[in-house]
Amino acid sequence: MEAIEFVNNYQSYIDTIKKVTKDEYLPILEEMRKWEPHDLVKPETWFSTDSEALGFVYKLFLKEVKKSG
Repeated sequence: MEAIEFVNNYQSYIDTIKKVTKDEYLPILEEMRKWEPHDLVKPETWFSTDSEALGFVYKLFLKEVKKSG
């Protein structure tokens, strides 16, 4: 998957994580929804599968959860 496909799918990755997340973490996901996905990957970024791209977003989410305390 090329970077542009990741950018196009970013909101759906947020939606997928939202389905399995406790309500207390939903504000973090809503903040992440506002992020510009172009800023998260470089044009040459490549994900071998859709699951790998989702995992990348999930790792970003976990970092934000950890920061929130």
